[in-house]
Amino acid sequence: MGTLAAVLAGKKIRTVQDLFKATVTGDIEDVDGVLKITRINVHYELKVPAENREDAKESLDTYLSLCPGAQSVIGCIDITHELTMEDL
Repeated sequence: MGTLAAVLAGKKIRTVQDLFKATVTGDIEDVDGVLKITRINVHYELKVPAENREDAKESLDTYLSLCPGAQSVIGCIDITHELTMEDL
């Protein structure tokens, strides 16, 4: 969430508490007798001015390459993300 917020801030999109939130879910599976996290899904919600929607979409498309947490597990855990926007 922090990396996406930083990318959004770089585009002058505010991410204060009442404007930006994330819900994270995941799957844990038995892999060869060991419980492993196999999938993580992050659903972001952002209240944003209509004129900033494209910048917000672009930010979602690029932030994972900058995210230390995601980069640490990509290849081991399937990560998906999505963004729902509401007009501010």
